[in-house]
Amino acid sequence: MDKFKKKIGDKELTVEIRDLAQKANGSCMVRYGDTVVLATAVMSDYEREGIDFFPLTVEYEEKFYAAGKILGSRFIRRETKPSDEAILTARSIDRAIRPRFPKHLRREIQVVVTCLSWDGENDPDTIGLLAASIALSISDIPWMGPISTVRVGRTDDEFILNPTYEQRGKANLEFLIAGMEGEKDFLINMIEFEGEEAKEDSILAAYQFAKPQLKELVELQKEIVKKLGKEKAEIPAPPKDEALENDINEYLGNKIEEILYKEKGNQGMENINGLKKELIYYIEGKYPSMGKEKYVNSYFEEKLNETIHENIIKKDRRPDGRKLDEIRTLGTEVGLLPRTHGTGLFMRGETKALSILTLGSPGDVRLLEGMEIRGKKRFMHHYNFPPYSSGEVKPMRGPGRREIGHGMLAEKALFPLVPDIEKFPYTIRAVTEILCSNGSSSMASVSAACLAMMDAGVPVKSTAAGIAVGLMSDSSGNYKLVADIQGPEDHHGDMDFKVAGTKEGVTAIQMDVKVEGISEKIMEEALELAKKSREHIIKEMEKTLPEPRKEMSPWAPRIYTFSIKPDKIREVIGPGGKIINEIIDKCEVSIDIEDDGKVFVTGEKDEAAKKAVEWIKNIVREVEVGEVFQGKVKRIMNFGAFVEILPGQEGLVHISQLADRRVEKVEDVVNVGDIVPVKVISIDEQGRINLSRKEALH
Repeated sequence: MDKFKKKIGDKELTVEIRDLAQKANGSCMVRYGDTVVLATAVMSDYEREGIDFFPLTVEYEEKFYAAGKILGSRFIRRETKPSDEAILTARSIDRAIRPRFPKHLRREIQVVVTCLSWDGENDPDTIGLLAASIALSISDIPWMGPISTVRVGRTDDEFILNPTYEQRGKANLEFLIAGMEGEKDFLINMIEFEGEEAKEDSILAAYQFAKPQLKELVELQKEIVKKLGKEKAEIPAPPKDEALENDINEYLGNKIEEILYKEKGNQGMENINGLKKELIYYIEGKYPSMGKEKYVNSYFEEKLNETIHENIIKKDRRPDGRKLDEIRTLGTEVGLLPRTHGTGLFMRGETKALSILTLGSPGDVRLLEGMEIRGKKRFMHHYNFPPYSSGEVKPMRGPGRREIGHGMLAEKALFPLVPDIEKFPYTIRAVTEILCSNGSSSMASVSAACLAMMDAGVPVKSTAAGIAVGLMSDSSGNYKLVADIQGPEDHHGDMDFKVAGTKEGVTAIQMDVKVEGISEKIMEEALELAKKSREHIIKEMEKTLPEPRKEMSPWAPRIYTFSIKPDKIREVIGPGGKIINEIIDKCEVSIDIEDDGKVFVTGEKDEAAKKAVEWIKNIVREVEVGEVFQGKVKRIMNFGAFVEILPGQEGLVHISQLADRRVEKVEDVVNVGDIVPVKVISIDEQGRINLSRKEALH
């Protein structure tokens, strides 16, 4: 066993290389605090035939034993499908390592990161990405690493390296960043950021804080590779078919550029697809039954990629005719659906996102139970990408990793704007349906969901919007940034830099690249372009709805909030829940009571909710001597009658207090069910209430 150590922040990072996963191409264990992950990387022995993409899969596994918990369904008690948090971690690892594989690689590669021990302080996602990089670096898999990663938090204007969960809970900025050595400078190749309307300069400052540690982690990995790294497998790129390429070039000539830039809008891309079909038909005629279609497809995409890059870098020409910083035509609508609580439609070019907002009671929160997270979530955003949105026919099997990732990105972007539960006690669920997609649908969902929240009367702090900034670069170091990427720019571009936020600052960033990475200078320029674009979009959104509606939809439930003494909770609940269930059934409401005595009454009908509130308040009300009530006779004894003066509260009218005269028999004056006036004449030390009918009559 070989062990390597490095001080990261205030804790020691330990890397162990041993033959535990002996049949994997590469593996390692990484420990930070008492959090331990195992990373393995395996490559198949054969090329996968008939594909034109790199078959990489990344899995991140949460194990309940790592946290010392027995969780899951009572009838299963084991891990089943990955949690949303595990999927997001796997996606972040995938986005960081994928660009470093050879583009021609067609062997299946699987990277599995498993959390074996979790200390409740240190997040395994950061060391999971680091472990994946080490496992790939020391393996014989052709991978151009290493990459390093750290998380930065900020509390009270002070940056913290790899903050604990407690520190992250207090942070107003959180930055997960991965990068690698470049020829001239350190390069950034993956970002996950969330903040409370953070300024762009604070994001850059966070990177400056992280940069020295990122470099040290790269040096640590280089030391490990030097000692233990295997020789990389030689998997040559498929040989070029120069004769076929000459035939393709001769047929194409300047057709790609002429067609792509002849028509404005997206007609050019539709004609490009037609050109590709014509080319394939031409080549099949020249090389019959020789299976050249796959090669033609790949080479055509290369030529299209070169054309788009050259025109943007050298001529500032975009496929749809826009300027580099120009946003597509915007459109917004609210209140589209009659019975939902709020709706927002956001349109940017062909991309159309419809978001529907639903308000629920505090009891409608999502319960979280996982290795890392146990709690409640009162704000949710879900993203759906049906196949018709891209003009395709596919089976619909529920949300995939992409849908979960895009939904969570918008949720992170909007969460800092959600009002506190004390101000707005509702559970909030936004669902965005992508109706038509042509790039940046995840950022469109931020704008659509924000409009839906405002339409529903949710008092959000500010209007939020999102934008995707792209990059076109060449081998000479020339580059151009483009705002609001779509279609071919998204597919053939070198970067997808998604930024969401308000006029005041940034709430979420997600960045991945197809090249080595980007410099700090490019990141700074991308943030500035995103800010300008975001402010333009927000201005257009506010023309439709400048602020949240003052009144909620009549179909939204009404919630009444008040507090009672904690020792009165049991009186409201009653034996076996008898009293609270009676209130719920008769008033048709839901009631949530917290341990501190805070009560939430939610009703579809306002009057019914008010009745339930009054009922509960009467139960916990403390009567005072001298008060007069109209009470109901509940029981009769030979010494007097018990009268209910408030729900659940009874007092005794002694036989001597029933009338001015002498009463021989209680039934001579009152009977069970009678409504009688009574006055509180005393309350003894045990809280027993004594009533008088005769004094109430005077």
